[in-house]
Amino acid sequence: MAQHKTSIGGQALIEGIMMKGPFKTSVAVRKPDGKIEVSVENTKKNKLSKIPILRGIWGFFDSLVTGYNSLMKAADIAMVDEEPSKFEIWIEKKFGKKATNALTMIAGVLGGMLAIVLFMILPTMITGLIAQFIELGTFKAVVEGVIKVAIFFLYIFGISHMKEIKRVFSYHGAEHKTIACYEAGEELTVENVRPHSRLHPRCGTSFLFIVVVISIIIFSFIPWSSTFGRVILKLIFLPLVVGVSYEVLKLTGRYDNPITHLIASPGMFFQNFTTFEPDDSMIEVAIEAIKAVIPASKEDDKW
Repeated sequence: MAQHKTSIGGQALIEGIMMKGPFKTSVAVRKPDGKIEVSVENTKKNKLSKIPILRGIWGFFDSLVTGYNSLMKAADIAMVDEEPSKFEIWIEKKFGKKATNALTMIAGVLGGMLAIVLFMILPTMITGLIAQFIELGTFKAVVEGVIKVAIFFLYIFGISHMKEIKRVFSYHGAEHKTIACYEAGEELTVENVRPHSRLHPRCGTSFLFIVVVISIIIFSFIPWSSTFGRVILKLIFLPLVVGVSYEVLKLTGRYDNPITHLIASPGMFFQNFTTFEPDDSMIEVAIEAIKAVIPASKEDDKW
């Protein structure tokens, strides 16, 4: 019997995991007292979710919003006993609780802007600078692509060595293992989940690498009249890149053949830096998260 491939996906959080199924989205978090708190909401539906290319654009931006909200919810639950910083106390005292929430939202926006700067603007600026000293000609887009991949690798490698991020990445590994156990048709227990691989072909890390590669291909057709003009055009074409990348991910996840394995292999490699082996307590959280979103029929969550 062919292995079930589920559309259920998740995101590692602070001491928890978010799982998104076809009908429900859950957030499971380990509380300071050791208990697991699970909250469940209905998964948002959109007419664009069935239209190729557009479904990828919708899914990407929806996942950003859902992921951010889940991260904030997990932080509130897991860090309830944490003492606020002097800066947070001062802000809340001067401007109120709403100001603190606004600052948190601004921090999220700035994080998104940093990603755009690192992976879209910086490679173009570095390539433009190199072109002032070396005649790159038609290889400009190739050089830009190599720089983009190098920045992506250095970024992933760098944050994976941060203590707090490493723990989140261990929850990421628990998420993958639990989904693999479910797809294998096994009972969702810690003992059954533990032996499964922490690498998964339909992971967000794989999607991000596919975005990088597709952007290199699509942006190679964008004229390089000026560095600033190219950056603006890249931002305009970003939704198209995301939409096409999602369709590529769908294909690599749906079919098992040498071509799809070749396409998926770089993303699987990068997962060695974005996932770590979880402990049993993390697996328990992942199990509670996925149980809350599994539909009655496997046909409903079929990839």
